[in-house]
Amino acid sequence: MNSKPGKRDASAMPRGTDLLHDPLLNKGTAFTLAERDALGLRGLLPPHIHTQEEQMGRILMNLRQMADPLDRFVALNALHDRNEALFFRTICENVDEIQPLIYTPTVGLACQRFGQIFQRPRGMFISAADRGRIKSILANWPYQAGIIVVTDGERILGLGDQGANGMGIPVGKLSLYTACAGVNPRQCLPVTIDVGTNNETLLNDPYYVGLKQRRITGAAYDELIEEFVTAANEVFTGVLIQFEDFANHNAFRLLAKYRDRICTFNDDIQGTAAVVLTGLLSALRITGGKLQDQRLLFLGAGEAATGIADLVVAAMVAQGVNESVARQCCWLVDSKGLVVKIRGDLAAQKKPYAHEHAAVAEFPAAVRALKPTAIIGVAAVGGTFTKEVLADMARINAQPIVFALSNPTSKSECTAQQAYEGTGGKALFACGSPFDPVTLAGRTYVPRQGNNSYIFPGVGLGAIVSCTQRVTDEMFLAAAHTLAAQVSAADLAQGSLYPALARIREVSAAIAVSVATIAYERDLAGKPRPADIQADIKSNMYDPRYESYA
Repeated sequence: MNSKPGKRDASAMPRGTDLLHDPLLNKGTAFTLAERDALGLRGLLPPHIHTQEEQMGRILMNLRQMADPLDRFVALNALHDRNEALFFRTICENVDEIQPLIYTPTVGLACQRFGQIFQRPRGMFISAADRGRIKSILANWPYQAGIIVVTDGERILGLGDQGANGMGIPVGKLSLYTACAGVNPRQCLPVTIDVGTNNETLLNDPYYVGLKQRRITGAAYDELIEEFVTAANEVFTGVLIQFEDFANHNAFRLLAKYRDRICTFNDDIQGTAAVVLTGLLSALRITGGKLQDQRLLFLGAGEAATGIADLVVAAMVAQGVNESVARQCCWLVDSKGLVVKIRGDLAAQKKPYAHEHAAVAEFPAAVRALKPTAIIGVAAVGGTFTKEVLADMARINAQPIVFALSNPTSKSECTAQQAYEGTGGKALFACGSPFDPVTLAGRTYVPRQGNNSYIFPGVGLGAIVSCTQRVTDEMFLAAAHTLAAQVSAADLAQGSLYPALARIREVSAAIAVSVATIAYERDLAGKPRPADIQADIKSNMYDPRYESYA
């Protein structure tokens, strides 16, 4: 499907107020006089015609007068609900400023207060009360979805169970699919599967939008997910389903259950892994080291940590390293301490990384015992990369790799300032939440987020355009290497392990080409290979600039 807008037939357009109330088509005061005459808009708009650039200037002026990030989120959400083209152009041309407002870190607070700031429904809410009729419910969606981002709200960022309030995450993710990779918004469907919540605050909140019951589990939960997956593929043939912010106990098994059956991936496991692998590859360009010579110590042992470790191992194996040797490079620390073989309480995903070693109860002690070259924080426990931990890393390594990836900002293991000061400017740092540049001893460091938005939009675009039947680990490995190739020498010189976000559409297009190429080479694509894959990808990228309707 070519998702690039083209000139519309005015006779097929909604007219008058119906048109002004359609966010996919509305242009507000930018409608020309000819369009106003053709579409029944005369008198319904102020007489002065504003260009999209002028409208964007007004949006930015108002946003910048607001001090509270949540107020900015609400304002942008309202813009999204009335004029999608203007919303996406504003993001595309101001991505450094806007992305933190529509996604991490602000989206976490927006989810916590979702019921209080709720204005207009977006996407689809499917609840446990809808068993047996999910297919007919999905058929209510007015567009042909090409991608669904779905959550059950049980593990929203580092905030835990937010129930139906977790809808902020699929909406935010899909906004980034469009802004960062040009996936047409008509193809994007956010879904929350509401199975209840165990969050007592929400159960007692009069403004909570979801079912006020405790979460269903076991067979009833699995049957609901199965009905949804089956129905989605019947209503939207070949749709890509991204599982998002499911708790560990469901995320791994759902990915294992569906990954070889439908077109799907879990961004928390696979997308996070690819973006972190990119950061490691960039850091090694600075240190001159090899991946197989690293010792990675993860603070956390859930979806993110084991997903990263699995992809790092895959990258080493692709370089000729024995898999068991590669796994020895990755160590995990969970809430009970270092993950080692003598422990008998390990979840299945942790066991491949349970090595022979004495028990170590605390993360700082594990740093001293293992002497890692890199510490990677994905446990959502704020402040855990202490002065002592950072000093130890600087003592052990000439240039320690320090990735504080938990978000929102309150959950970050350390700030950029703390990382650089704590290591005397030695740290090769990446973060989960945005931090400002840091000047230390006359040198300015520009930290960049190890944000999944560098990976998942391009992967999704490549999957949609190639109509791939599956999304494979090979695709994520290719995405990581492609992203790493986009990091320039100038980026590295200022301590940036990722390219500037201003280049994100260019970066996403390159990743999409890599993903689509694998789909064609592995006979996974649902359409013939085009003569020019790059041109095909770019021709399918949504352009948010207004088109002519008259």
